[in-house]
Amino acid sequence: MSELAELSLLQALRLKGRVAPEAAAAATGVSEAEAEAALQGLTARDLASQAKASFRITAAGKERLAELLDAERVAVDQGALEPAYEDFDEVNSDLKAVVTAWQLKDGDTPNDHTDATYDAGVIERLAALHERFQPLLGRIVEIAPRLEPYRTRFASAIEKVQAGEHSFVARPIADSYHTVWFEFHEELIGLLGRTRAEEAAAGRAV
Repeated sequence: MSELAELSLLQALRLKGRVAPEAAAAATGVSEAEAEAALQGLTARDLASQAKASFRITAAGKERLAELLDAERVAVDQGALEPAYEDFDEVNSDLKAVVTAWQLKDGDTPNDHTDATYDAGVIERLAALHERFQPLLGRIVEIAPRLEPYRTRFASAIEKVQAGEHSFVARPIADSYHTVWFEFHEELIGLLGRTRAEEAAAGRAV
């Protein structure tokens, strides 16, 4: 397994907690069979542990991941990533507003999703944000090529939403748009050598 594949897989385990081969495949851009073989390889090295069909990162895996992330951070052009992240922060604020609108109506009333017209309006906002985000996403992927699978993951989530699978707006367990966004944001924070606590204090956390 290459260090890049190892990094991508360990990062997926860290971000998701419990990972089945299907989810690992989507997160890393490989086939499910390749993902399962790689997960088994990590388990054999005590970098991951298996419980039934799911895998989790171990303490040794976290240490190895930290080493790989440090090396990646040094290789990434920070001078290009910093302004890209500032641009991402603007779109991130819009994404938070869309997700809030999906969860709440009129600021305080929980959205019970019985108003199809209201929900359609929020989905239109999400679709417009997705289109606006594409050039910036491409720019970031050029800076940090390991993030390439996020193109497919974002596209898949918005396609599902527009096809009527509305849980893919913000469902925590699935690869919903909000879940993918959260993980992408976490990747950027790490690449910049920052922490989520610092970003939350600055009002930039999802």
